[in-house]
Amino acid sequence: MLTHDAILEQLRTELASENDGTAAMEKTVRRLKAARPSYSWVGIYLLHGNELVLGPFVGKPSPHTRIPLGRGICGAAAAERQTIVVDDVNADPRYLACSADTKSEIVVPIMDGSDVLGEIDVDSDQPAAFGQDDRVLLEAAAALLAPKVKDAWRM
Repeated sequence: MLTHDAILEQLRTELASENDGTAAMEKTVRRLKAARPSYSWVGIYLLHGNELVLGPFVGKPSPHTRIPLGRGICGAAAAERQTIVVDDVNADPRYLACSADTKSEIVVPIMDGSDVLGEIDVDSDQPAAFGQDDRVLLEAAAALLAPKVKDAWRM
């Protein structure tokens, strides 16, 4: 398994010359999913008004293409402007079920200063799948992605 530094270097290289926000998001979700076998679903939601709208993702289709701010784990992470890690989604009343196979989730806001642009959402079919290394990786990926999605966010 690649270290988070190696994955981030790959992302930096792939995103360096990418000017299209949607293409940058697509490259990011593919790179993260390919690099971490425990990630069963990787997607990006963009914040439009008071609603998160599903953007590029890799994994099974989600029934949640629009999530109100503050609803579910995704909505909570955006409203609180902080990463949320849930080791057991079945024990968290905020969880919006996407797949019966999902056991844990991490949601990392994509920020531009104090503005939430969107978030990286990752599900795993393994309980307690996300450790500090995943948090560091995904928060750094969100920071790399932020300048690339600003234009997509403002559409």
